[in-house]
Amino acid sequence: MINLHLPVFARRLLRPLLDPYRRYRHAKLIHAVRVSIGLLATILLTTGINLPHGEWASVTMLVVIGGLQHHGNIGKKAMERAYGTLIGASVGLLLVVQETYVGQPLLTYLLMSVVCGFFSYHAIGKGGYTALLSAITVFIVAGHGDNPLSDGLWRTVDILIGIALALAFSFALPLYAVYSWRYNLASALRDCAAIYNRIISGQSVTDDEHLKLLSRVNTAMLQLRSLMPSVSKEVRISMTQLDTIQRHLRMCISTLEILGNTRPDPRDEQAMARMQVMLKGEHRQIRVQLVGMARALRSGVTPRLERPSQATATEPTLDAPVYSALDGYRLLTVQLAANVDEMRQQLAKSAGRWKI
Repeated sequence: MINLHLPVFARRLLRPLLDPYRRYRHAKLIHAVRVSIGLLATILLTTGINLPHGEWASVTMLVVIGGLQHHGNIGKKAMERAYGTLIGASVGLLLVVQETYVGQPLLTYLLMSVVCGFFSYHAIGKGGYTALLSAITVFIVAGHGDNPLSDGLWRTVDILIGIALALAFSFALPLYAVYSWRYNLASALRDCAAIYNRIISGQSVTDDEHLKLLSRVNTAMLQLRSLMPSVSKEVRISMTQLDTIQRHLRMCISTLEILGNTRPDPRDEQAMARMQVMLKGEHRQIRVQLVGMARALRSGVTPRLERPSQATATEPTLDAPVYSALDGYRLLTVQLAANVDEMRQQLAKSAGRWKI
């Protein structure tokens, strides 16, 4: 709706920010600009009101959101880092107070070592980064316990300002993990279609191009796995559903690798021709559905995902006369067709949530 009220030059200028695919492609640039503007805001604010040690507000900004990109994990991670900073600042301030009024450096060193040992104990496992950041912040605020109390107070104030601004900027033009998940999955499905086309057309399955495609889809599968927790938080798709889609992709890739090694010899023209006739329906279904799913994920236009495949309307059998050497190959092809169709159904079922 915003585009309707903007002049043409403004729509073109803002297109990378408003279009999901462009935002996905320029995610790193958008994140860098967001962090840069956030840092500029902290610098202008702390220098404008002349806060001592204002640089720590900028440091906090970087620590809290500098390495966070996707909206699905940014809230949780930012809060974890904010908690760690607050805890560390509070402990550091208490240590400065203790050193100021007790004046026993050895006691301060011992307390700092014990406290940081405690944080290190909890730094291994869940919430580990919060604990580690708490230990680091102790030294930022307290030094070795000899920082003036006023310095500790000002650094704590700077850290609080940095946390507040970081959380505010972390939700400015959020970069959704579901975009990365959709477009990476679409790319992987297109690569699967290309691999399958190479297999059934008799092209080499050992040359660099084929191996490059296989490597790319395996890499994409790992990237998709890492995105799943963030996607689940963003669009409220259960991890079970996402894992089911991931499992179908993994089975598809594995089956393609096996098919590439069990297909008839491409030099046997009679066997290749027989295979093409015998599996004509499955070949068409697999290619059409892989490309169709990729298009739906890319564009967000999902009605075609609802259409069942004619090839899977009846249960496939092996009653047709075939060479015995092709039986295993045909079974794998039928299994691949069924697996691809099940993936289509899973994507159709969850389309209402992921096509944001």
